[in-house]
Amino acid sequence: MMPATCHNLEFGRTAFVDSVPCGCSFSSSFDRFPSRNYARTVIRTVNRGYCGGGGGGGGGVGGGRKLICYRRDNNIAKCRVFSTEVPGTLLNGDVPGPPPVLNGKKESTTDLFEAVSDDLLTLNKNLQSIVGAENPVLMSAAEQIFSAGGKRMRPALVFLVSRATLALAGLDELTREHRRLAEIIEMIHTASLIHDDVLDESDMRRGKETVHQIYGTRVAVLAGDFMFAQSSWYLANLENLEVIKLISQVIKDFASGEIKQASSLFDCDVKLDEYLIKSYYKTASLIAASTKGAAIFSGVANDVSEQMYQYGKNLGLSFQVVDDILDFTQSAEQLGKPAGSDLAKGNLTAPVIFALEKESRLRDIIESEFCETGSLGEAIELVMNSGGIERARSLAKHKADVAIQCLQCLPQSAFRMALEGMVKFNLERID
Repeated sequence: MMPATCHNLEFGRTAFVDSVPCGCSFSSSFDRFPSRNYARTVIRTVNRGYCGGGGGGGGGVGGGRKLICYRRDNNIAKCRVFSTEVPGTLLNGDVPGPPPVLNGKKESTTDLFEAVSDDLLTLNKNLQSIVGAENPVLMSAAEQIFSAGGKRMRPALVFLVSRATLALAGLDELTREHRRLAEIIEMIHTASLIHDDVLDESDMRRGKETVHQIYGTRVAVLAGDFMFAQSSWYLANLENLEVIKLISQVIKDFASGEIKQASSLFDCDVKLDEYLIKSYYKTASLIAASTKGAAIFSGVANDVSEQMYQYGKNLGLSFQVVDDILDFTQSAEQLGKPAGSDLAKGNLTAPVIFALEKESRLRDIIESEFCETGSLGEAIELVMNSGGIERARSLAKHKADVAIQCLQCLPQSAFRMALEGMVKFNLERID
């Protein structure tokens, strides 16, 4: 029943991934997910207790390299676009790209978000009340995860892009729509975390017990569903059709990302472009929708809002690749989970995909699903020694450079500097 049902789902849209000369088929159509080994992997997934959940949503792809910058004095200026080589090799070839990201002292998210700290304080006060008080159990579940803290990166990006684009539209202060969008984005992100913890059977998040650990799986799933529904209601009340479509696609694609992941577990033939699509759905699309939605509510020209979308998308992809690198390079204490845990579950990420190109032994181990004692440790060592980590690092840096390029249409300000700093902060995690 499950393979037949899932096989009829629509997977994805066409060509959202950047078409860059990096050796993979980014320019090909991604209308449907390959069905190779589909029934085998889904049946195994169900039997092993894995199931699918959610990812992120659409938007166009900037095809040109000319950026138009709309300023308050109505002058139109072309943004300069530089071309340099990305350090190292990315997928079998050198990739031309924008200027390297910033150098200098290491930043923290506290430093980066200082420019919008008052906005974030207001958001934190509103988050619990916006969930609603209809059901005490749902309120308690929401309070549990909101009070667990977190960096609030996504709403911070909403505020940073909002304030960075105000001058372009002749505005002096954030609108009600800007603030409500930040709240909606954080609610959607929180709902996805509740569901992810259920799927991953995680007992702790940010040092606190997860919702399903306290209240049980049934309440946790319903709490996540409720928050998705509540955020959709607030979204509809913003009465902006473009933003409604943008954010609604994110919620839809969360599920597509989880299904893509579940249907390709232990599949050593998974391609890099498939991995990037899944990463977009699960991580980058919500960030891209956050940054584009903020620009739309500032009332800037379409060229600028599209560049903000591309900034968020490439920042999100870079973040995901960095996270997947850290799954191999950090200790279990730093990760809060065993090193190589994604690989152990059969989730093949960028370092593994690159390593498989050189290590036939690695394929044998993965396809055996680590049935032999010590095979997972051997697989991790093969990934570390094959150059897979270095090539994944080049991929993360390339996406970061593209994100930096997309900010060139913004006027210089503390908010633009913070957006650039977010890219730098991400890469510093693997320095």
